Parts: sequence; C-alpha cells; structure tokens
Amino acid sequence: MGKKQNAAEDNPQMTEQSPWHTMTVEETIKQMGLKEDLPKTGLTEDEAAQRLAKYGRNEMTAKDKKTLLQRIWHHINNVLVYVLITVAVVSLIQAVTTTDGDQRFTAWFQVALIVSVITLNTWIGIYQEGNAEKAADALKNMLSTDARVIRAGKETMVPAGEIVPGDVCLLGLGDKVPSDLRLVSVSNLATGEAALTGESVPIDKHTNAIAVEGGLDPEQVPLGDRKNMSYSATLVSVGSGVGIVIATGDFTQIGTINRLVNQTETIKTDVLKQIDLVSKYLFICICTMCLATFFTAFFYSDTYRGEPLESINIALVCAVAMVPEGLEAIVTLTYSYAVKVMASQNAIVRALPAVETLGSVTVICSDKTGTLTQNIMSLTAFVTSNARYKNDVDATDRVPVNFVRDDTYLAERAEHDMKKSGEQILADGPNNPQGRRGHDPSFHFTTDSLHTTDKPNEAGKVASPDDNFPVKNGDSPTREWIQSALSCGVLCSKCVLGEGGGRAGEIGNPTELSILRASYFAGIDIEELKNDCPIVAEVPFSSDYKFMATVHEPAASDNAPDGKLIAYVKGAPDRMVKQCKFQAKGGVAGEENLEPVNEDYWIEQIAILSSHGLRVLGLCRAYIEKDSVAAGDNLGPEFVNGRPEGKWLTMVGLCAIMDPPRPECVQAIKEAHGAGVRVAMITGDHKDTATAIGHMLGIVDEKFSEAVTGPELDSMTDEELCACVLTHNVFARASPQNKIRIVKALQAEGQVTSMTGDGVNDAPALKAANMGVAMGKEGTDVAREASEMILADDNFATIVYAVKQGRVVWDNLRKVLLVNTPINNSQGLSVLVGLLVKLPSTPISAIQILYSNFICAVTLGFVTAIEPAEDGIMSIPPRQVGKRLIGRFLFLRIILGTCLLTGCVVGSAAYMNSSYSDLNEKERLYKIRATAFNVLDFGAMSVMLSARFSYNSSVSPRVFMGNPAAVGSIIIVTVLQLVLTYVPGLNSFVFSMKGMDWDGWICVVVSMVIVFVFMEIEKAIRRSLKAKGADTDDRATPFFTDGSAEKPGVGAMKMPKGVSKLNLQELNH
Repeated sequence: MGKKQNAAEDNPQMTEQSPWHTMTVEETIKQMGLKEDLPKTGLTEDEAAQRLAKYGRNEMTAKDKKTLLQRIWHHINNVLVYVLITVAVVSLIQAVTTTDGDQRFTAWFQVALIVSVITLNTWIGIYQEGNAEKAADALKNMLSTDARVIRAGKETMVPAGEIVPGDVCLLGLGDKVPSDLRLVSVSNLATGEAALTGESVPIDKHTNAIAVEGGLDPEQVPLGDRKNMSYSATLVSVGSGVGIVIATGDFTQIGTINRLVNQTETIKTDVLKQIDLVSKYLFICICTMCLATFFTAFFYSDTYRGEPLESINIALVCAVAMVPEGLEAIVTLTYSYAVKVMASQNAIVRALPAVETLGSVTVICSDKTGTLTQNIMSLTAFVTSNARYKNDVDATDRVPVNFVRDDTYLAERAEHDMKKSGEQILADGPNNPQGRRGHDPSFHFTTDSLHTTDKPNEAGKVASPDDNFPVKNGDSPTREWIQSALSCGVLCSKCVLGEGGGRAGEIGNPTELSILRASYFAGIDIEELKNDCPIVAEVPFSSDYKFMATVHEPAASDNAPDGKLIAYVKGAPDRMVKQCKFQAKGGVAGEENLEPVNEDYWIEQIAILSSHGLRVLGLCRAYIEKDSVAAGDNLGPEFVNGRPEGKWLTMVGLCAIMDPPRPECVQAIKEAHGAGVRVAMITGDHKDTATAIGHMLGIVDEKFSEAVTGPELDSMTDEELCACVLTHNVFARASPQNKIRIVKALQAEGQVTSMTGDGVNDAPALKAANMGVAMGKEGTDVAREASEMILADDNFATIVYAVKQGRVVWDNLRKVLLVNTPINNSQGLSVLVGLLVKLPSTPISAIQILYSNFICAVTLGFVTAIEPAEDGIMSIPPRQVGKRLIGRFLFLRIILGTCLLTGCVVGSAAYMNSSYSDLNEKERLYKIRATAFNVLDFGAMSVMLSARFSYNSSVSPRVFMGNPAAVGSIIIVTVLQLVLTYVPGLNSFVFSMKGMDWDGWICVVVSMVIVFVFMEIEKAIRRSLKAKGADTDDRATPFFTDGSAEKPGVGAMKMPKGVSKLNLQELNH
C-alpha cells in the first residue's frame, strides 16, 4: 500500500483542508479561490478537468490485495513443507531410476501422497483467506455512483468519481451525498447520518457558520453540530439543498475512516505464532533425527552399513515420519468446528484464527444500549405520595402482579450522589436538558432545575405514611388502581403500542411508550380505555413548555362529579410539581383522596430517581367544567400554566423509566468475572444512567466504583489514561476517539481487549482491538467487515459464550498436539531405535508412516479437536499473553507419549523379529511391520482417549461419552487397520506387510493398556501437584512464554494518522 498511501499524502487536499463549518458561504468560496457567483454558475468544464487532474478522482484508496501466487507462496513458505518437498523430490528420483517394481510403485505412491497433502493444506488456507478483509470494499459500496452538479451554469449528471473540490452539487430526497459538502442553500433539508455518526435521527441542516467557543479547536466541534455540512455516503431524508464540494475521496469523513481501516494491520494470533514456532522446533528435531538416522544406518546398521543411497533413503523415511502432514488440516478443522458451534449460538466468526484470541481476552469493552440492555424503554418504578411500586420489566404475562409495592425500592439517592445538590444530580443524569455532547436530548420531558432542600433525607420521607393504603407493602395493587394511576400516561399520548407489547409496529416516543407497555402487561385493555374516555381537546407537546395535556370524557369507573371533564397532564416533573395544588393520596383517584401537595417530597423523589439514572415523568390530573372547552379545541400552554386560579393540578405519581439490563447479561457478567475477565461499558449516555446500569449488571463495585466521562478522558495525557482504564469500568458520554484511545491504553497495559461497535466510525477501534465484535442487527456493513466476530443477536451474553469457546479451542489445540505429536515422533524414533536394536529394516514403511500421519492422526486428532468444554474452564484466569502452546507439562506429556509409543512399537517389532526368525527376511519383515503398524495406531487410540481430558481422569465410562466422534473414530480406525492388514495385495504390495497372528494382536492389546495406564498415572500425579499449589499451568514459568506478556507501555498508544477526525460524535449507546 506504500505507493498508494504516498499518493494520498501528496494530494493537495492534504494541506488545503480548512474548518469549513466555521466559515460563511462567502468565506468558503474565497478560501477555495473560486468566483463569487459559484453557487449559480458552478465550475466550467475546463476548471473541472484541471481540478480532476490536480485532486484526483473521487474514490477511496484500496488496500493492496495478494495475488493467487502470493497466497500460494504464503502457505508453502514453511520449513516443514520444504522437508516434504525434499522427500518428494528424492522419491521422484528413486521412482525414475529404480528397476525394482515394488520400490517404483512405493516411490510414486509416496510422491502422489505428499503432493496431495501439500495441495490440500494450501487449498484450505486460501479458501479461508477468501473470507478475510472486505471493510474497504464495504465502504466503497456505500458511495454514490452519480451526482447532479452545476457545470457552466447548467444542471448535469456526472459520475460521482469525477466530482472535484469546488463543484456545486444538488441534493434531493433520497439522494446519496456524493462527497463532503459545505451547504449554501437548503429547503427543509435533513440527512440521515446514522451509519457515519451513530445518530439515529436525521440531522436538520442550515447554512449559517458554526460559532466555535473560545479556546475550542474547530476540529473538536462534534459532527452532529456541524449542521451546515453534509457528508459523503449519507442519505437525504427530507427536503433538498445545494452544496459546494470541499473534500473528495480519501479526504472525506468516510474516506478518513477507510484510510484508518487500511492502516490498521491485522494482529497475528498466538496460535499462528505458536504453530510457526512449533514448526521451527520440529524442523530442528527433524534435521537432527535425519542426521542421527543416516549415521546410524551408514556406520552401525548391519543392513545398510556403507550404503550411502540406502542410508539417505532411510533418513528421509525418518523425516517423513516426523513431519506432521495432517497438523495444519486438523488445526483448521478445530477452528472450523468451533466457528460452527459458535454460529449456532449467534456468534459469527469471520476469521478462523480469531477464535483462539477469545480465549485470552482479559477485558471486554461493550456498548450499552441493545447489547447490555434490552433497547426497550421500560417503566421500572412508580412513586406515589406514600408508596413505591416496582414493575417487573421482564414479565411476559399480562397480570396486575407485575406491580408490587416495595417501599425500599429506589428509596434513597444512589450512593455516589448522596452529597450532591439537585442541580449536580440533574447535570449528570438523563433528565439533563442539555442532552449529550453532539446530540439533542432524546428525552423530551427533561428537567430544567432541581432545587432540593438541605435535608434530603427529611424531604424524602412520606408526610403521613400508610402501610396499608391502597395495599400493604409487599402486595400487588388491583388492575383498577393501576389503570387509574397510569391512565394519564395512556390517554395523554398519541403513541401506538407494538404488537403483543413489543417493538414491532410501535409508533411514538420510546419513553411514552414505556407507560403503555407497563399498562398493557398489567392487564389493561389500552384500546378499550381510549374508547371509554374519548378525547375532547388537547395541548400538543412542545419542547418550549415540556408537557402535553388532553381533556377527556370521564369513564363510569372514574366516579367524576356531574358536569365535569378530566384533564390529564404529563410532563417534565419539576414543571408539573409547580402547577400542582393537591396530591392524590396513594395515587388513588377521587376528591376524597386529595391532600395538599408536598413539593419538597416530590422534588426529592425526582432527585432520587435521577440519581439512579432514571428518566422521570410526572403524571397529573384535574377536573374541569364541561363548558370550559369545546370538542376539537387546540389549546395553548396557558390552559395548564396560565390559569387564573394558579396551581390547580393533582399530582398522581412519578414514572421512573429506563432501558433495563438484559436478564441474561447479569449472569454472563458474573461468569466473566469468575473467569478473570473484566467487563467495561462504553456508552454515550449520561454518567448517572451508565453508573446505575453498571450497578445492576455488576460492572460497578467497590474496586471500580465510579464512571469517567468522555470530556474527562479528552483532558487526560496518555499516561493518565493508562492509569484510568485500570481503575474504571464505566466510560460515559464517550466519543469514537475515546473508544480507540481506551483500546490502545488497555493494550499498552498488557490487556487483551474485545471491543464492540456498530457504526462506520467504530471501524478503526474494532480493527485496533484484539477482538473486534460488531452488531448483527443494528450494525453497519462497514463495522461488520472490520470486525472478527459478529453478534447475530446483539447480546453481550453471546460474547461471554464466545470467550468460553475460545478457551475450549486453545485446550483442544493442545489436545490435538498431544495426540498428533507423539504419533509423528514415535514413527521417526522407531526408525532410529529399530536400527539401533539391529532390526533387519525400518519397523514401519514410508507408506505406513504417511497413512498414520494423514489418516490415523487426523481421524483421532479430530476427536480432541471437537471436545466440549471441560468442567471448570470458566473458573480459571484468562490464558497468559504469549503463553507457549506447548508448555512444560504438555511437553512432558508429549515426551511420555512418544517414549511409550516408541517403546511399544520397537519392542513389539523386536519380539516379532525373534519369534519369526525361521522365516525368510522379506516374510519376517512383513510380520514385523504388520505388528508394529497396528501397535502404533492402536496405541495412538490410547493416547487419544487419555487426551480427551486435560486434568480429569479418563478411567471412567465417560471417556466414551459426551463426544460421539470418540467412538466413531475408534470404529473407523479399527476397520481401516483390519482392511489394510488382511486384504491381500493391499497389505503386501502397498503397505509391505502380511496378516497378523494371535501373538501379534496380544502385542497390540498389551501396548494399548501400557500406554493408557502410564498416561493416566501422569495425569494423577499432575492433579496431586495442582492440589498442593504447584504451577501446573506454567503461569510463573518465564521459559514457557514468548515475552509478549510484558506491558508494551505508553509508547504503544500511537494512534493511526487521521484518528483525531473521529472526535466528531458521541456514541449513541
């Protein structure tokens, strides 16, 4: 990508960028060196051509892709493949030069088998790479293909790639914006920028220059506030407009993200590094064994002494024996099976090696909305003058018992807000009228001010508590009471509830819908209530006065006085309290239950609920004369706040509303903590809301007790940020730049991070994280393509499940090595040791070796590749960064298995050699190889059965349970062994052996028992050592790590060039 990157940096747009949003239209035109009447005449064709030559096409730079030959070379450029190629070349020479028919066939068969192995492994690797990097392509697909521009005073259509800075573009409803524009004319224009910024609501546009506060860098103005700009790849949702192109290609906002995605290199996982390392060690061992075998054959063996070509051939047989031809295939199978299992649980892995990364994750950084929470605003509590009611937000049955009186529920301020004033609580909470940085408030009924008393505990107490009115503490109210208490929220609303109380088909503000949903699940018939109380007149909602009022005919159950109508008023709670003269005792309707309003009590209740991160809505009612309004009147706000009698409403209660945590996430986080994995929440929501959700989920505790905000992170140095990410689990009001800095800081502290994201602006952070996780439902294509894993259900619990599977993969890869490596090693050692004990030839032939490597080893290895999780896998800390795939105890187990198999193979061969000494040399050799071949492969079954459990004993019936492949592989290998041993021609002509007698099978059975028993004794010893506190997992053994566990330090926090442009918009989660 070097030349392309340099070309981008040499582009004049790199130096000509200006803070266009802070300039007037006239200043913009002047800065670009264009004529004043540009909006009317546009560029001439000559000017457009000159600028196209100067600035280049309106296209994003693509990352260089590997050619097919480069991919093939990548997979065959391996020392073990070199060994196989060498053996194949020597076999080819032998096949061409030998005159012995049997040797010629064996040599050609060996060549064909080796070429097939190399070809298959290469094809598997290339096939998997075919699903790799597509992020840049996804970004390109988002771009416009054509654009309407003014050229030489005329409107014309041009390919979007030919747009140049200075062009005048015309935008209409449904158009995709072709480049970044400074708007010069708008007509009710709004563009949808969700994919770029995370803001789900279309942004209204204007043409005025954006004023920058003193001391603020113009680049720090959030994208949501740059309302005189329109950005490439966004959509026109409403209206039309005209804009001047100020950036094209890589220099648009989406182009900047494309460059960041291409700059971020894919991290090579530990397993890939470890497999490379194992290959190098194996190469050294193979070379050593080959030399030892050659010298033994040439100088010591009776059969091959002084025969250089024969000795070389025997050495190459040893090489073939020790090369794990099936290892790459079985590793790929391990990954593929894990991917299939995870996909069945909604975790879709895009890159196979990324599965292993999950097992070493130490910190999961998650969005809040929809991932940790349900993404459904829900009424969680209802507060009356004397009681508090808790609503079961997870209820599926429509019954009144979903509401339960619980006077201890949210009865005090949150601990972190105990000493704050009402104004301070308001500033940090969801009722803040300022909204979030870069957003208008999504909650329309925000609180203007909250002046609490100096004694909040006194103010919060009920003036005259009645434990039994209308129901006693711990009981549920009647359906009639719930309908009466919440009727204001139901009737004073134009919202439409979704089908079955869900989100599908719902219309309206999520906060207001929460009241309808709570009423619906309490058993109230919403439509029947609206029909019984038809609307007469209304005061529509406005953000200027922050309430809505409706006047209704009373239902028979309301017991309204004759000649009266009911006015329902719903709004910002502080404004509602100021208009109230009475409060409904216990929330019960009726003039007999009216009592003077206690303003201090209600203000403190607002503060308490706000401190817990809840949105608060006040519900009021009053009776009015029928002749005071006429049907269909559009009333003004003075109907509520300008009445001659002053205060006139009755406060019924306060609705406490939030997006509640997913129930399964609480358990998932608890499981993650038990596994030594931290969970951090990064959200654009308010500090108190984030803290409250964190408490509910178990993210906020004594150790991580506070939240930190995006503006606070912006002011930190890299050193301060590195310290901060280790002491905080909740990051509120965070921007995309904050997100990538948090990832870098955690990595600088030696943490392995998983990061979730859904927007285009999340792509660099997803790429930078060790494990990028994109949302499948709400996410963009760009985020999905930049990630290693996609959550099909957008559920945090799925991430924890994936972490568990990542640990299973690591364990299973080690089990695969424990099965495959002893088979390979024992084959090579059997050749060498067989020569040392004066066997007439190698106890196993080259064809038998290749069969055992690629058929037997793969079949048995597959059993361990798909093993389910062992008990306790999520009760141990994450795998240490840089831990060797083959640690101290696995190394010892491999040596033990190798020695046992080698001893059994050579021992049985020596026994058969002496038992059949009366046969001629060829017949005796066939008997030896038949027995040795079966001892090797059946002994490998014993290794596999023991390896199924890393620590737990395999001396149990469960060794044949829990994994159907265990019994299946034993049956397959047994049948194949019998076929190869007894089918005439196949056994002698291809595999150089003859059918076995009963004494050979005794050797096989005895060998299986010996291998299994000694492997289990080793596990028992290791379990005993672990129980005594020994380091059986190599956590404190530096030799068995690669040194990458050391903290990279602050120097590793270097941000990709251009990342500062991501400080544009707070996260929408």
